[in-house]
Amino acid sequence: MSNATIHTVTISKADIPNGGMKSYKQDDDSIILITRDEDEFSAFDGKCPHAGADLGDGLRCGNRVICPWHHGSFDSRDGTLLEPVAMRGLTQYELTDEGDSLIVNTAAKIDKHVTNDKMTDTHTIIVGGGGAGFMTANQLRHTGYGGKITLISQDDKAPYNRPLLSKMFLAGKMDEKYLMLGGANWASNNNIDLRLNQTVSEVLPNERTIVITDADGKSEQQTADFLVVATGAEPKIPPFKGAELDGVYTLRSMDDAKEIKSASDNKHVVIVGTGFIGMEVASALMEAGKATSITVVGRSRRVMANIVSEAVSNALIKLHEEKGVNFVFGAGVDEINAAEDGTDNESTKVSGVTLSDGSTLAADMVILGTGVAPRIELLNEVNAPDGVQVDEHLQLRDGVYALGDIAKATNQMGRMRIEHWRVALQHGLVTAAAILNEANVDSLAERIPFFWTAQYGKSLRYSGHAATPDNGILFGSPDNLDYIEYYFDDDGEVTRASAASSLGRDKELIAFSELLRRGHAPTRAQIKGGFDIIEQAQVLSR
Repeated sequence: MSNATIHTVTISKADIPNGGMKSYKQDDDSIILITRDEDEFSAFDGKCPHAGADLGDGLRCGNRVICPWHHGSFDSRDGTLLEPVAMRGLTQYELTDEGDSLIVNTAAKIDKHVTNDKMTDTHTIIVGGGGAGFMTANQLRHTGYGGKITLISQDDKAPYNRPLLSKMFLAGKMDEKYLMLGGANWASNNNIDLRLNQTVSEVLPNERTIVITDADGKSEQQTADFLVVATGAEPKIPPFKGAELDGVYTLRSMDDAKEIKSASDNKHVVIVGTGFIGMEVASALMEAGKATSITVVGRSRRVMANIVSEAVSNALIKLHEEKGVNFVFGAGVDEINAAEDGTDNESTKVSGVTLSDGSTLAADMVILGTGVAPRIELLNEVNAPDGVQVDEHLQLRDGVYALGDIAKATNQMGRMRIEHWRVALQHGLVTAAAILNEANVDSLAERIPFFWTAQYGKSLRYSGHAATPDNGILFGSPDNLDYIEYYFDDDGEVTRASAASSLGRDKELIAFSELLRRGHAPTRAQIKGGFDIIEQAQVLSR
C-alpha cells in the first residue's frame, strides 16, 4: 500500500478476501476500511463513529460490519447504521478501480444528505430527553422525516450521554461538552423544538395528547400525529433511616454527577450496591484520586451477582481491591447516621453507616447504587406493573409509542423490560422506522440486548439475557482479564446459550451475538465440543 497524494491511498484488491473486509491505518491516525463482495468494493472511514474503534478489528457477518467494542453495526455496502450504540452510519469514500488495485480518495466523500420531505404535514411529540427520545428524533431527521418534532424534557440540559457519567465524567476523563448527544447545537441543526425544564403532567393516549406544565405552573395541551413517551427511570431510594441526610447521593443526571464529583474531595465514601453502577462509581472515583477512602457495601457475597459468575465476580473484586477499594459483603444498611452538631441535636450531615450486623462504617458521603424504577405513572392506566406493554415496534396503540426504560417489549429473547443504553437506542431506531413506515429496518423482535461496563479502563461486555449466571461455561482467565463465559438458563446439554460476557475476546462475543440474533445460539454440548463460534457465525451469515 502506498500514498499517491495526501488524500489518495492505493490498495491491492488481493489484500481483501471476498465477503470480508480489511482496515488500513494511516499516518495521520485515520483508518480506511475496505469491504468486498466479489468484484464490488466499498471504502469507508474505518473508525466507529461511536468511540473510534478500528472496525477492521471487528467481524463481518454477511452484510454487517460489527464494531469490536460496543457492537454498533453497519451495512457493508453503503455504511448505513443497522444497530446502535453508534448513532450514525459510516462516512463513505469514492473509489477508482485500477484493475488489480483501488484508489481511495478520502477527500471525496459520497454525499448521503437526506432530504427531509416525508410526512411534512405531521407532528411528532417526544416526551423525555434520554437515549430513547434522542434517538427517535435524531433517526427521524436522518431518514427523511420532514414534519414538526417537539422534544420535551424535565432536564435543564439538551440530551446527553448518561452512561458516560459513571464511566468517564466522574473519573475526570471527559469534559461535559463531549457528553452532549449530537453536539452542542443538535436541536437547532436538526430543526427540533427542544423544550427544557418542562414537565408532562398527563398523557391521554387515546387522543395522542399531552398536558405540559412549566416551572411557573402554567399548563398547556398539545396533540400530535405521533406521540412517543420515553420518560426513563429514577433511582430507588431504600427505606432506611437517614436516606434524606446531606451527603447522600444517587447518580442519574449530569447535576448528580457534578455534585458527587465536587463533594467527594477528601471524603470517606461509602457506596451502597454491588451492581454495575456501584462498581463504575467506585472505579471512577478511585481513578479521579480525590476521595480519602472508598468502601462498597452489598447484601450479596459477590459483585454483579445476577449478571456474571463467581469466577468473573472475584476477578472484578480483585481488580478493585488492587486499586484500593474496600468491600463489605453480606451486609445490608440499617441506617445512615447523622453527625452530632455539638448540641443535643443531630445535624443533617452524614457521619457514617450502620450495617445489618451492627457494625458501623465512617462516611462523609454515601452514594446509593440501589437500582432504578421505571417512570410509568403517566401511562398507569395502560401499563403492566413492571413496564408498559408494547409491540415489537414499541407501539402501544395507533400512533402512540412507549420506549426506553419504561417499555416491556419483545426482542429476540422474549418480552422483557431492560434498563440499558443500547436497548434504549434500539427502541429509538425502531420507533423512527415505524413512524416512517420503513419496512426495511429490523423490528425489536429481530434484535438482542447488549451492554458494557467500564472499570479502570477495562470493558466487560455482555450480550443477550440469562435468567442466572450460575450455569455457565468459562474459557480463559477472568483474573487476567481475558475470558469469555457462556450462560444457560439450565444445565441441559441441548440447552442453547442465552447470554455471554467477555473481557478481551471481542470477535468471539460478536460471533455469539450474531448467532443469538439469528436464533442459532450454540448449545452446551456444542460449546463443550470445541465449536468454532467465529467460523459458524460467518458461515451462517453468508
